[in-house]
This record gives sequence, C-alpha cells and structure tokens, in this order.
Amino acid sequence: MAEIVMPRLSDTMEEGTILRWLKADGEELKRGEELVEIETDKATMIYESDQSGTLQTVAREGDTLPVGELIARVGVPGDGAAAGGGPAAVEAEAEEAYGRAEPDRPVASPGGDANGVVAPAPDPGVAASAAAKAGAAPAPSASSPGGRVKASPLARRVAREAGVDIASLSGSGPGGRIVRADVQAAASAGATGLSQSPTAAAAAPAPAALPGSDAAPAASPASSARDDVTKAKGETTTESLTRMQQTIARRMAESKATIPDFTLQMDVDMDECVRLRAELKRISSSDAPTYNDMVVKACALALREHPRANGSYKDGALQLHSRINVGVAVAANDALVVPTVFDADTKALGEIARETRALATRVREQSITPPELGGGTFTVSNLGMYGVRAFNAIINPPQAAILSVGSVEQRAVVRDEQIVARQTMTLTLVCDHRILYGADAAELLARIRELLQAPASLTL
Repeated sequence: MAEIVMPRLSDTMEEGTILRWLKADGEELKRGEELVEIETDKATMIYESDQSGTLQTVAREGDTLPVGELIARVGVPGDGAAAGGGPAAVEAEAEEAYGRAEPDRPVASPGGDANGVVAPAPDPGVAASAAAKAGAAPAPSASSPGGRVKASPLARRVAREAGVDIASLSGSGPGGRIVRADVQAAASAGATGLSQSPTAAAAAPAPAALPGSDAAPAASPASSARDDVTKAKGETTTESLTRMQQTIARRMAESKATIPDFTLQMDVDMDECVRLRAELKRISSSDAPTYNDMVVKACALALREHPRANGSYKDGALQLHSRINVGVAVAANDALVVPTVFDADTKALGEIARETRALATRVREQSITPPELGGGTFTVSNLGMYGVRAFNAIINPPQAAILSVGSVEQRAVVRDEQIVARQTMTLTLVCDHRILYGADAAELLARIRELLQAPASLTL
C-alpha cells in the first residue's frame, strides 16, 4: 500500500488546501494522471500522481494540510485496505492505529485537580436512573472505568487545538471511543462549553422580572446603539481569504511594516514608443509588444547598468544577483500574481512580448507553475490600462524596488518654447532605502526614461 502525501509545490510552500479530487475513491489510478487540485500560497495547481493502483482518499476537499501529511493511499486492485472505502473508513483505521499505539490518558474534568487527577466516575446505574427521571435518554459514555476518557491521541490533539472539552463528548468509534470526527463535529457546532443543548435550553428558567415590572427589562443604551449601527450596515456577509490572498496580505503588511521606502516620479515622452509600436503592429499585429513590454525591456537594460537596484536586503546584508529577472504583476481572480520574465536583459523585445502574454494567460487560467512565480529580482506593476496616471506600488520583499507604470496619454508640454501635445507616461519608482539611496534611484529612473525616449535601443 503506497502513500501519497501533500507535495511541496514551491520552495516557500508550508501547507496546501485540497480544492478538488480529480479521481474518485476506488478508481484505478495510473502514474502521471491528474489526481488532485491543490491551492498553495502562490497559485492553484493540479498535482499528478506518482503512483499506480486503486485510489483511497484520506483528506477531504477543503482540508488544509502541512507538506508531508498523508492525503491518499494507493493499493493494488482487490487490496482489502484500498477497498475499505472513502475518508471515513481510512479515518476509522487511523483512529484504531492511534489507539493501539497509545493507551487512553486521563483527562481533567471539572471535578479533577490541577494535576489531572479525576474524581471517581458516578455509578452508571445511578446516572441512568437520574436521566430517566429527568425525561432524557442517557447519552453513551466515552469514559472507561477509572475515570479515563476513551479517545485516540489524534482526537485529543485535535481537541486541544480546537479548545474542545473532550470529556464532554460522546464517542462514535468502536466501543464508544471518541474519534477525530466527533471532535470536529463538536468544534463546528460550537460545543466548547459556550453553547447549550436544546434540552438544557428548554429546562433553563426564564430570567425573573424585576418586582413591580410587567414587561421585560429594556435594553441598555449601549446595546441599542450597537443594534442601530448593525442595522445601518444592512446584511453583512463574511468571505474567507484564499490561501493565496492570505499570503499576499501577510507579505504586503510585512513590506509596509519593515521596509523604509521612498518614492521618485518622472514623466516620459512616449511619442517615439507610440510610433515604434504602430510600425511593429503593421508588421505583425499579433506579436507586437505592448508599452509594458517596452518598460520591462528598458528596466532590464537599466538594471544591468545599476546592479545595486537588482539586489535584495536579507539578514542585514545586501545580496547582488547575477541574473536580471523582472516580475510582471497580473491581476486575476481577486488576487495579484507576479510571474517572472527570466534573463529579461538578454531577450529580444518580441520574445519578452510573447512570454509575458503567455504568462498572463496561464495566470488567468490558473495553470501557472511555482517556478514561473519565483526568482524575481525587480517588479513592474502597470495600471495604465485602467486610466490611472500614477500610483505608488508596494515593494515585493526582499527586492530593492518596484516600478509603477501609469497611462500613456496626450498632455500639454513645452517644447522649444512652444506648448505642444505629446504622448506622456508617468513612472513611479518605490525603493527600499536600505539598498538604494536617492541618487542611485534617480539615476536608475533617468536611465529607464532615456531608453524609452529612444526605443530603437530596445530592439537591439
């Protein structure tokens, strides 16, 4: 029986979420076939099986598991273990294995002391009689003689993490043993000592009215104010962040909190770039580079001349990188993904155009791979297509800088003491002051502008 564990799909991946199984339990699986769709901190990817045999899934869709955790088993056809069926059967098998590997431990209850010593359990007959007099059926007990709670180590660990009082649960496993599913059900139902069963709620006495009062006590002013604010907002829904959105939020918050950044802006005369692009579109409309492709190429050539800007700050030291890899921010599915154009300084403008177009397509189709999202040494972010003239992007740590690109538009400028209309674009460079100083950043930005204002050099 072979095991399939949560794969490490990127160098920064620590855990993944099972989005969708592409094969069903009991189905024959071949090596290389698409098995499961996994969401990581960078992208959603399809993992191909490295095993052949009959599939038995362990993890459920929606489960988030650390790298190396068991997600499925693959056995030969007819294998009894593989034919046991589904996650529930596997869980029961795992619970029994845990139970055999570790004896039941005493669990402190409200009647126990700080050292975990539990008071003797009440006589089962007396408890049953009391329950019958109260009109309620006695719940099955997971306690064994001597005050021990029958629960597997896995269930105990899940209970500790979820804050569930395991002594208050009833087990559904063999012999009344508490298994992981019991703890998860209690946690999802809020059974942590804060909720109340329907029977207990019905038996609880209503709060007594104050003497001389014929009505329920009025709500406090603070409570009324809170209710008014809640009603003013209308119906509120809560959306959980995806794994990728959580990673973006964490990294951007880390960037703003830890990087002492500063910003420079320059306007670029794009008339020559507009003419060059029109000529290239006439030659090949499908392969013609965009203005953003020209910016990527200009940045790569400028970074070659200013290697400090192609560095990173890490552990109090400056790291200079020999390869110039420009990341291009792409918006897709309520997230921001930055695929990388590797060795952009050595690639022709047309090659960069084809590569960025293909990368953007794979991002939107969610077929981008982790290697294509890593290794960036500089980032370009463009909102010009939305009519944004200028904006300050957030540095992607540990990079030294990020370039924000605005829209190309006609503006009134002075040329030879005459006011004329010129195609103009604003570039904004946000820099990490631990790596780049003002003069260094200004020289880099000026060189990018110079290359864009004479774009023939981008085609060499």
